[in-house]
Amino acid sequence: MSEEEGIIELDTEFAKLIGFTSDKFDDISYLYQEGNYIFISMIKSIDKHKGNLTKLFDAIQREGYEIKVPRPFPLMELILIRKGFRKTIEHSEQMGAVEVWVKGINEQKKRSVE
Repeated sequence: MSEEEGIIELDTEFAKLIGFTSDKFDDISYLYQEGNYIFISMIKSIDKHKGNLTKLFDAIQREGYEIKVPRPFPLMELILIRKGFRKTIEHSEQMGAVEVWVKGINEQKKRSVE
């Protein structure tokens, strides 16, 4: 696990460890680490349908992190449902109630049927 928190940019040491690299994801993409969570804040796969996002999810969890995706776009929401994420509502002082999709480490093998 990385001891640093904050933005994870493409091609950094930790990013390479989990496959978050510029040959797979557009340069507008970034992740955010906070404690035991990796937030998928903005992500765009360069070559869709190659499994890059699924491999990224798996690698993040292999490293011992849980995954959170705040306010996903509709297409991402469909992917998250298929990958077994749970929809939750978290409260933020700045934004109030925020929809956040979560997948814990113990949920790695589970699949949602919603």
